[in-house]
Amino acid sequence: MFTGIDEEENIHGGAMWARMPITSLVADEVLEEMPERMDTHLAQPWDCSSRGHSIIVMDRISSSPWMCKIGGEFYKGRYMFTVDYTDSYISDDPAQHKQSHVLQLIDADKWTGNIVALPNNRVRVTNPALWVTGEGAPDFAPSQYIHSAEIHDSYTDPDITFNNLYARGKNEKN
Repeated sequence: MFTGIDEEENIHGGAMWARMPITSLVADEVLEEMPERMDTHLAQPWDCSSRGHSIIVMDRISSSPWMCKIGGEFYKGRYMFTVDYTDSYISDDPAQHKQSHVLQLIDADKWTGNIVALPNNRVRVTNPALWVTGEGAPDFAPSQYIHSAEIHDSYTDPDITFNNLYARGKNEKN
């Protein structure tokens, strides 16, 4: 039986890496029938933008209703976790930063039970107990800038940079 675990890695505590496409995954629950296999571009519209990533769980909204836009239609999904891509020129660019929200489709006709990984612009999460909801696209634009204190001109001035709690002011005596 193939487990995806190299025996050498298993002995030394290495990670499992089976190279399975997301379209091979289905919910770990009893389903009336197996869901129809999805095309890859529908289940995960973007390829992974980096080999480096972190996994986060957005606890505050994890139990909220999620809507997944797939093939131009909206389907209900159950949030599992988010893959936040790091350490590449694409993922580290604020204008291009990528995340994939991994969800189980729970009311999606022939796809109910499939697992998908959708970007921010293909999901909608709402909870009237947390915020006021409206119609249409949100009224904001994501930041296109890298925010850093050290790129300001004042950073090269040691009187400003090292002006800590114990530093004397210019007019104070030692």
